[in-house]
Amino acid sequence: MSPALLVLGVALLAWPSGAAGRPRRLTEPGWGGARPDLRALAGGPAGPWVFALGSGGAGALLSTPVVAALAAVCGVVAGRALQARGRTAAGERRTRALVEALGVLAAEVRAGRPLPEAATTAVDGCPDAGMARALEPVLRLGDPPTGPATDESARALVRIAAAVRLSTRTGCSLAGVVTAVEDDLRARLRAGEELRSAVAGPRASAAVLAGLPLLGLLMGSGVGADPWRVLTTTGAGTALLVLGVALELAGLIWSARLVRRAVAQ
Repeated sequence: MSPALLVLGVALLAWPSGAAGRPRRLTEPGWGGARPDLRALAGGPAGPWVFALGSGGAGALLSTPVVAALAAVCGVVAGRALQARGRTAAGERRTRALVEALGVLAAEVRAGRPLPEAATTAVDGCPDAGMARALEPVLRLGDPPTGPATDESARALVRIAAAVRLSTRTGCSLAGVVTAVEDDLRARLRAGEELRSAVAGPRASAAVLAGLPLLGLLMGSGVGADPWRVLTTTGAGTALLVLGVALELAGLIWSARLVRRAVAQ
């Protein structure tokens, strides 16, 4: 099988799926840190280009320059898909960790403990180290997190910081606001899970349809037609190969964006 087909198959398998949004166990190894695997490699800024160099190099060694270029493009798409999947999973992990910490904080405040002691308990009980570091100044000083609020947990921290400042200045209860934010985050997580379950079927159908051209090439090779030679050694075949890969990637990108927008809403 050609390198371009192999890389395109990897891109199909690596495309974000419903499994990316499933909650991870808090005791699972890697919570709060990336695993040293393929997804961790793709999660870095240079991840897509590493995929592009590897797939493009394989295509250049084993096939034509056109195949090498197509393989490199498929590698970039696969790397970006893994990056998007990693960002989605990391955002959900942070949100779930914040929900647990807020539950501890609300219970401590309702029990009558002072805010500094309750904040210490909540931060210590946060299962994600990065979220614990971001939550500590919010609870102790009422300082909102710096930088843009790119996910639900960051926006929730802004609300918690405002509630802490208000409670510090006026003496009003913090437990009600913390519970409201916690309930809102839980509802958003549940809605995201339900929506991902609803689109799992159409997403699987799209993946199957995207893989049909690969099956056609394999079937053609099986009956002795050698379609790959036609696609790589003739002008018309090369044009059809480029057009087919372009349509394939455009369909995958379009469907993935539709799903991400639906989940984000």
